[in-house]
Amino acid sequence: MDEVEVVVAHSERATLRVGDVFLKVDTDRARTDVEVQAMALVPVPTPEVLWRKPPVLAIAAVPGTVLGRLGEPSTASPAAWAAAGAAVRRLHEAPLPPWSGRRRRSPDELAAELDAECASLVTNGVLPAGLVTRNRQVAEAAIRPWTQVFTHGDLQIEHVFVDGDEVTGIIDWSEAGPGDALFDLATLTLGHEEHLGDVVAGYGTDVDIDVIRAWWSLRSLLGVRWLVEHGFDPFAPGCEVDVLRSRT
Repeated sequence: MDEVEVVVAHSERATLRVGDVFLKVDTDRARTDVEVQAMALVPVPTPEVLWRKPPVLAIAAVPGTVLGRLGEPSTASPAAWAAAGAAVRRLHEAPLPPWSGRRRRSPDELAAELDAECASLVTNGVLPAGLVTRNRQVAEAAIRPWTQVFTHGDLQIEHVFVDGDEVTGIIDWSEAGPGDALFDLATLTLGHEEHLGDVVAGYGTDVDIDVIRAWWSLRSLLGVRWLVEHGFDPFAPGCEVDVLRSRT
């Protein structure tokens, strides 16, 4: 019998791997609904849905290996990073999905969320005030009107699989919906600034690099407390807190 591997687990959801099958258990059925719908719509490689019995979704493993991991050097080639950028471009050119998305639907909503999170980080002593203030200033460039595109919504580097220089699959679509294209690009390159040029080259159109850098600060500020509360370590080398320190 195949061993059961716990891929990720916290109070909201868990993912288990049994051989070539991933079992995703989610307390929020709406997230799973979005994931299944998104994978059926997007023009990029996604896992095959094997079966679904709420709260469990079973999907097949995709071939290849992850593009990289946050906090570790990526061994993927520049061409693989460019291929990831090209795949993201195809996603962003797809018709908008028929749902509104789960969060950050406008610049005003984003600014309010960020201000509240920054205040919490300082008040509770999670991060030094100076570090938060500086990154809040950097993040300001991301808070502007944007044209809605079909976004992945959580395009972490570990969610993109490659085989050689080809993208073989993009996983974890539960946050997909209309959003800011540069948020996806920033999430993909978070902690891997050295590959930003490769991704942008593959994306194939002009992008505002300053906004991507702003999103690095913004995403990290919004993520630190959640990560700590759910058993992850944003203070690990190369992770979110180091990203924030690199902006000062």
